[in-house]
Amino acid sequence: MKILLTGANGYIGRRLLPVLVMQGHEVICLVRDKRRIEIEDKLIKKVQFYEADLLKPEQLQDLPKDIEAAYYLVHSLGSSSDKFQQMEKDTSQNFVEAINKTDCQHIIYLSGISNDESLSKHLSSRKNAETILAQANAELTVLRAAIIIGSGGASFEIIRDLVEKLPVMVAPKWLRTRCQPIAIRNVINYLSGIIGKKESYGKIYDIGGPDILTYKEMLLIFAKVRGLKRYIITLPVLTPRLSSYWLHFVTATSYKIASSLVDSMKNEVIVKNKGIENIVPEELIPYSEAVKMAFDRIAQNEVVSSWKDAFASSKINTELMEFIQVPTYGCFVDKRSSTFKRNHSEVLQNIWEIGGDRGWYYWNFLWKIRGYMDKAVGGVGLRRGRRSPDQLVAGDSLDFWRVLIADKEEGRLLLYAEMKLPGEAWLEFKVTNEDGENKISQTATFRPHGLFGRLYWYSVYLFHEFIFKGMMNRIIHHRENKKGSAVAA
Repeated sequence: MKILLTGANGYIGRRLLPVLVMQGHEVICLVRDKRRIEIEDKLIKKVQFYEADLLKPEQLQDLPKDIEAAYYLVHSLGSSSDKFQQMEKDTSQNFVEAINKTDCQHIIYLSGISNDESLSKHLSSRKNAETILAQANAELTVLRAAIIIGSGGASFEIIRDLVEKLPVMVAPKWLRTRCQPIAIRNVINYLSGIIGKKESYGKIYDIGGPDILTYKEMLLIFAKVRGLKRYIITLPVLTPRLSSYWLHFVTATSYKIASSLVDSMKNEVIVKNKGIENIVPEELIPYSEAVKMAFDRIAQNEVVSSWKDAFASSKINTELMEFIQVPTYGCFVDKRSSTFKRNHSEVLQNIWEIGGDRGWYYWNFLWKIRGYMDKAVGGVGLRRGRRSPDQLVAGDSLDFWRVLIADKEEGRLLLYAEMKLPGEAWLEFKVTNEDGENKISQTATFRPHGLFGRLYWYSVYLFHEFIFKGMMNRIIHHRENKKGSAVAA
């Protein structure tokens, strides 16, 4: 099926795209700027792109006529409060006018649960978009979701900031409002499963998880999953404006998004319009389990949701492993890159021989000290070494790292730290050739666990400055002489 995917670079779209591709669909991503698309290189090669701004109808005139279905995953939550309703109205109207000129038979829209009589501006705007999209020639299916639980989602990251930064929270009364959070995996499965199902045409379905919780309960369960003890005091004197400022200053969200979310939290978002379970049977994931999954070893596109099972069985599905992503939200990142003139394959081989007897190329004594420290607190240390001196495959242990991806053809090695840490860490190497120029990139990512995790990152920051810079330089220039000892290039 030929599908138009709007919002392909957004939170939901980026996770839905690889699923659609793996299902065999031909996907056209509607994006404003192809250069800013954040999709894996291998995935980009499998999709088409159409550059257009939905606020500019003249840019939509050349949409392919043979589109069979379309996902509308567009919203203006981050826009100023006095404009986002008009923007959502304009974009949905322009979309309908453009899609009516194609052969599209089915539109799927992800909206928000809006069953209360008095709705927030945000939910009212979403509901108005439903009305406009229903005027299209194609049949419309609306999926209304509550809070979506997945790493990187706005609501999820706000909850995370609150829980991990504040041992004691003085919170507004909206924490008593009930909602029905749903795991991102369930959302993606519903979206990908409903397409083309004629029994869903013209229908509205609420989608939520198995738990109905207050926002306070969500915060406390989140803290329990993360192994944190938290106390929450609710005060009725915190107005919506004060609550918005409170969220803005305590969390990483903008005031505009905080204001929209606080305004919406007066509404209960509980599933009432049922029936999707009869079309797309789905095992719903409990809230606590969804939180655990969000903090899994990798932030996954949902197509690779079974990667841990693959490791356990020693049968790695390399086609699915292509789309593994390192987390970006709530992380500290040390990224370095450099061009080099040396033979591409020689530098790549140096990466493939890292660790074990070869060591880590620069200041190996510090790596050994870190290994002893890890072993002293019950970690694996450096004693595991590596399986082979010059070969790596996904699943291998590599000193105190685990190999997640070892794709030599694509020049990508991704490692996950199995040492004792107040958080989670990844180390990624990429060697590419762009426009005839060889380039190496080295990225260290750390997702802290609470305040101690943040202090840990800052405490080792200066060491990273020397170690990571020196390591990348040595990887580029390291050579072996005929007797097998290292020499400088």
